[in-house]
Amino acid sequence: MKRNTWQREAVRSALGTQMGFVSAQGLHSSLKGTGSQIGLATVYRALADLAQEGEADSLQSPEGEALYRACSMVHHHHLICRSCGLTVEIEADEVEAWAQKTAALHGFSRPEHVVDIFGFCSACVPPPTH
Repeated sequence: MKRNTWQREAVRSALGTQMGFVSAQGLHSSLKGTGSQIGLATVYRALADLAQEGEADSLQSPEGEALYRACSMVHHHHLICRSCGLTVEIEADEVEAWAQKTAALHGFSRPEHVVDIFGFCSACVPPPTH
């Protein structure tokens, strides 16, 4: 485990205030907006460390950019709004059962997985197209 520095604590704290996933650049901009002198490279390193240690979730945006979010330390999955980025942690026992069953069916053991479900939250549902 990396030692806690003021920069790491600043990143952890700022990440905890975000509603959904955020890029390192977006978080850096937010920190700079509060007067922080933290560097962008430091934000990238702190986010990568937090993700590796399980304190942050990371996923790749459709454009290939790494996005981060503070998370609980318990294995979970996400519902993510494609419009506003609202993210909800969900416990998904059915996903766990499916992963175990599918792995066993194909001769695999000890499966690990990441499940993120993208859609539109109730505030962002687009009108139906005909």
